Amino acid sequence: MTAARQKRKHRASLLVSVGIAAAMSLCAAAAARASLTERIVVDWHSGLAIGGYDPVAFFTDGRPMMGSAAFELSYAGVVWRFSNVGNRAAFAARPDIYMPRYGGYDPVGVMRGVAVAGKPNVWIIAGQRLFLFYDLADRQKFADDPVHLIAAADRRWPRLEQTLGP
Repeated sequence: MTAARQKRKHRASLLVSVGIAAAMSLCAAAAARASLTERIVVDWHSGLAIGGYDPVAFFTDGRPMMGSAAFELSYAGVVWRFSNVGNRAAFAARPDIYMPRYGGYDPVGVMRGVAVAGKPNVWIIAGQRLFLFYDLADRQKFADDPVHLIAAADRRWPRLEQTLGP
């Protein structure tokens, strides 16, 4: 192979490498943005609110239950799933009651001014509202003093919510 051909080949492989690196960083940035820029926690793989769990089931069944595609409802710009038609109707009548507080973001993170997505399997109902947490430690911190933590999170939430997309 001639020296000129080797240079061209090296330059072409360098451009391909740079292009791949740029594409990967753009994809990673988009994925991070998609999961933490919504006002309601949405699973970026499925596009479902709170990962497809039925928000009413936390109240009626006392546990997280996956919703079904047969019982979907679009509300606040996202798709919610329910385990039965009754839960869907209850949510449609009073979404303000059944939606997780702070759009499903961890209230401990909200109190700190950070949007950290809560997980449906780490939850608590306090003051007739559903709260989702990032981990067990945050749930315990909340359970130790919910009144103080809710008040602090309520003060921070409006400003934090403005940083999140529609």
